[in-house]
Amino acid sequence: MMNILVATDAWDPQVNGVVRTLKSLAKTVRKFDATITFLTPDGFPSVSLPTYPGLRCALPTPGEIAHRIETAHPDAIHIATEGPIGTLVRHYCVKRRLPFTTSFMTRFPEYIAARLPIPEAWSYAALRYFHAAARVTMVSTPSLMADLAGRGFKNLGMWTRGVDTDLFRPERAIALGLPRPIFLTVGRVAVEKNLAAFLSLDLPGSKVVIGTGPQEAELRRRFPDAKFLGALRDERLAAHMAAADVLVFPSRTDTFGVVQLEALACGVPVAAYPVTGPRDVIANNPVGVLNEDLRVACLQALNVSREACRAFALTRSWDASAKQFIAHLRGIAASRSRGVQAA
Repeated sequence: MMNILVATDAWDPQVNGVVRTLKSLAKTVRKFDATITFLTPDGFPSVSLPTYPGLRCALPTPGEIAHRIETAHPDAIHIATEGPIGTLVRHYCVKRRLPFTTSFMTRFPEYIAARLPIPEAWSYAALRYFHAAARVTMVSTPSLMADLAGRGFKNLGMWTRGVDTDLFRPERAIALGLPRPIFLTVGRVAVEKNLAAFLSLDLPGSKVVIGTGPQEAELRRRFPDAKFLGALRDERLAAHMAAADVLVFPSRTDTFGVVQLEALACGVPVAAYPVTGPRDVIANNPVGVLNEDLRVACLQALNVSREACRAFALTRSWDASAKQFIAHLRGIAASRSRGVQAA
């Protein structure tokens, strides 16, 4: 049984694609003779982030990080995020010449540039340095891989995403009591998610937002006709998602967008911009509409077959995702084992 340590700055109570991906991964790898131990912000002091209201940043020390790693006795180490925890785990590994992998899960340069006068090129240079020490930097889509390769990132490997088709399924739909069609968006309510582009559209029926975040109060004021339902999880999230007619994914900066697969598993088509994430998930498959005119995409998505959406999602399993992830780490585990034997 391979014991994998995954270091992440993103964890409960955050509700986002990174956290959902890591939790789904942890459940699935057990099928393939592996377990995951998480090194998370739990137990560390933290501070609020001025540029990300509502989020807190862990403040670990190098000694505390070393203790947690050594207590876990991992066969392989994966760094999921580039925050304080990820940085100190990277430092630990580099100092001891331990191989590790990383993943590029969030476009922080674009997020930072949306809030502060910091050029994206500077942030990408910092991330390029961060990931350069990894044996493999895992990315979720071919278009993201091409983009990062063009920015000078090396040793890139594919790690796709999956969906829990038992949790997310059409039969969970509940009556929302809203005029149809229902256009739904799910995710963090923050400027980088571009929700205003959706909420400002002239659409029939109802607009529904699931999620919380720093832009929520502003958007509630600007768009009083939209229904804001707050954060929903698990069965409640699946039930509301299955009740929608279209999932609207207005983000231009997400690296994947797991929520798209969750909606498709519920039989709900996707409307989005033709950018990284939607371009890879939807592509030319008849399960959604990509258009630079988001209103056009929303209206055309109403004609997409819900049965086709469900059938497509059934081919996107977490098993395939977990196998890819483990394959990148088995070589590291084997090399560490040889090193211990040699010592």
